[in-house]
Amino acid sequence: MLNISDLHVHYGGIHAVQGVSLHIPRGQIVTLIGANGAGKSSIIRSISGLVKGAKGSIEFTPSNGSPIQLLGKRPEDMVRLGISMSPEGRRILPHLTVRENLLLGAYSRTDNAAIEEDIERVYTLFPRLRERHWQPGGTLSGGEQQMLAVGRALMCRPELIMLDEPSLGLAPLLVKEIFDIILRINRDGMTVLLVEQNALAALSIAHYAYVLEVGHVVMEAPGHELLTDPKVKAAYLGG
Repeated sequence: MLNISDLHVHYGGIHAVQGVSLHIPRGQIVTLIGANGAGKSSIIRSISGLVKGAKGSIEFTPSNGSPIQLLGKRPEDMVRLGISMSPEGRRILPHLTVRENLLLGAYSRTDNAAIEEDIERVYTLFPRLRERHWQPGGTLSGGEQQMLAVGRALMCRPELIMLDEPSLGLAPLLVKEIFDIILRINRDGMTVLLVEQNALAALSIAHYAYVLEVGHVVMEAPGHELLTDPKVKAAYLGG
């Protein structure tokens, strides 16, 4: 579905991503793990069109079409192609209600009846959002805001959803709930690219994983294999 080849990203004099190549097969959960500054977020920001001047190749193949080169396209183009992102820090609009935030996720669509069906689907995934549909997003707890950010990303009916640090700042019980939802949407057919510092949680659900260090891929393997790798355990899993 998505192939990245020899990707380079610069921020001024900082070479944040240095020749990274990745493959995200359709229907799988692929995770990127690594410390802060490893280049994880820069990669998904490049895919989403938020990074200017990235070099290399990012090729996306939609289910109903031919491969498309993404570098140089705008973020709104990505949404129409079937790629959405739940960004680090959630980035919901605090003064809009839960429902209004969800509707923003469907801004590129005109099929109103289907949009209402998808709002119901999000409320089924996240019952607390249904209970708080009238509340301003800024009044929600951190976990509820994360649910809203994921729900908003689902509202464009993407083929690929990218989740940037969905567990950041959440209590362990909420982390489990968010990761259970990721598994559920994947089982429903969604391809997931997961960027996550919680390596244990990410590797536990990932079909395949890449380990990044200072802009390079240093290891890659199925998630369950990296869970037992001594180097990964020492560096990211507390020994």
